Amino acid sequence: MREQNKGQNVLSKTLLDGYWRFRRENHAADKGRYEQLAKLGQAPAALVIACCDSRVDVSAIFDAGPGDLFIVRNVANLVPPFEPDGKFHGTSAAVEYAAEVLNVPNIIVLGHSHCGGIAAYREKLKGAPDSTNFIGTWLTQLDGLEVKDTDAKTFGQETAFELAGVRQSIANLRMFDAIRKREEEGILALHGLHFDIGSGMVLALDAETDTFSPLPETVEV
Repeated sequence: MREQNKGQNVLSKTLLDGYWRFRRENHAADKGRYEQLAKLGQAPAALVIACCDSRVDVSAIFDAGPGDLFIVRNVANLVPPFEPDGKFHGTSAAVEYAAEVLNVPNIIVLGHSHCGGIAAYREKLKGAPDSTNFIGTWLTQLDGLEVKDTDAKTFGQETAFELAGVRQSIANLRMFDAIRKREEEGILALHGLHFDIGSGMVLALDAETDTFSPLPETVEV
């Protein structure tokens, strides 16, 4: 996939070929759906807060099509605390828009295995200096992270930190009045998930027991 561009502002052959395959095959086959979305707007089934990691293809994980998911990605799939300080808050803006404008019925925080952001935070805890302008500051949101011993014993220390990050983001979502109110009214559900890149397995957080376990194959209606 990684190619050297010969000229400035020129897509690599891989990306260009992929675009034209999309136009000829995917878009053409689902043209009616795309036209409907263009005219009527979006009504996604969920907001998914995922990591920037290129190995985590959110739409592929849920076999989702165009218009199905409203996705925001950032380093380590973090939801910042509610901070109406007039500064720039991209993730918070997406959360607000999804809840108050799109009225999504579900919000998913999707963590994943071998997360570079979580790994960097763990190195920081060991005393490693920050080597970036922005990532280190961004990861300070994890300060005070509560990592469960039971998670470490069941899934390993690396995964336990990733699961703790998902829990913290779920807690931060409830700091938003619009989220908390809708959840209390039963019109919005919050979900904490963790995707294992190698196996494809997804763990889900049980709100009652505060434990993670594999997603079931079916849902009782």
